[in-house]
Amino acid sequence: MKKSVSLLLAGAMCAGLLAGCSSSSTSGGASAAASGSTAPSSVVSGEAGSKSIEKLSIAFVPSREPEEIITATEPLKEMLTAELAGLGYDVGEVEITVGTSYEAVGEALSAGTADVGLIPGGTYVLYDDGCDVLLTATRDGLSIDSDSAKDWNDNAPTEATTNQVTSYRALMIAGPSEKGQALAAKVNAGEDLTWEDVSGVNWSVMGSSSPAGYIYPSLWLQEQFDKNITELPHAVQSDSYGSAFARLASGQIDVLCTYADARRDYADKWTSEYAMTNSIWEDTAVIGVTPAIYNDTISVSKSSPIMDDDFKAALSQAFINIGDTEEGKAVISIYSHQGYQPAQASDYDSERAAQKMIQELNSAA
Repeated sequence: MKKSVSLLLAGAMCAGLLAGCSSSSTSGGASAAASGSTAPSSVVSGEAGSKSIEKLSIAFVPSREPEEIITATEPLKEMLTAELAGLGYDVGEVEITVGTSYEAVGEALSAGTADVGLIPGGTYVLYDDGCDVLLTATRDGLSIDSDSAKDWNDNAPTEATTNQVTSYRALMIAGPSEKGQALAAKVNAGEDLTWEDVSGVNWSVMGSSSPAGYIYPSLWLQEQFDKNITELPHAVQSDSYGSAFARLASGQIDVLCTYADARRDYADKWTSEYAMTNSIWEDTAVIGVTPAIYNDTISVSKSSPIMDDDFKAALSQAFINIGDTEEGKAVISIYSHQGYQPAQASDYDSERAAQKMIQELNSAA
């Protein structure tokens, strides 16, 4: 998922799937989508030991145009049906809809009117009282993944890898200004930065719903200095990462907050559009690294009557299998997913800390 996508505030986060409750072949009830509620399904035994689910209703959150989502994910119906059949589950129908909001997905999972949700980490954390995480989406990794800012500088430039990862980092990057270089020199000498160091320079941040450009850097400031991003006396909000890097190059700002591979994205503009003589890797340095920002989840309702351990295992394997095929990757690429890996609730502890911090900031406002 693109790094500038919000993971923590529900209205700005990446899309997820909603699976409505399926109905028992004996109940005659219809499944519930994100915006509706009817009788939930149960699993019944079918022929040759298989188990039957009349309907599995899947709804995406509306982070893109609904018709675009519906069209792009149409092949998922047949893929899931086939994979689950091979794992012992006869699904009569897979229905795909688009939910009305991120909150509708979380609320449907909590209420049990949705069985499955492919939802952002932030949405999962907000509603984890009512849902369990099964899988985390994967993305292409980077050659560096360290908590140490000095490691990022010693091993620059950052390169893409074919390794699939379930998270990414946000970085605080110092530029070529005198103050920026002074911070970089201190970090590269193995010295700890002080609040006086970071509060005395000009910062560029993104909007308050940006994980890499605001939320996680604020979490980093809180962990390092018991401060948050609103307490930086010289911070300006940029409307894009491009404008932030332009300001960094010109010396208007000394430090910016961004996603880990942003310098790879702006390396060419650094020496062309921004007219810098040196490469971006020579002119900039990392002064801070945030905890991992975990990718989207596939989560399931704790209240759904079909979500026993066996079906959770089958559903997890079905999505993993789909993500391992070229046809499956083409479908899930609508949200930049490359595949899926098993997840656990503790993977999202940093999300919980960030959510708590944002809630406290909002309460104090």
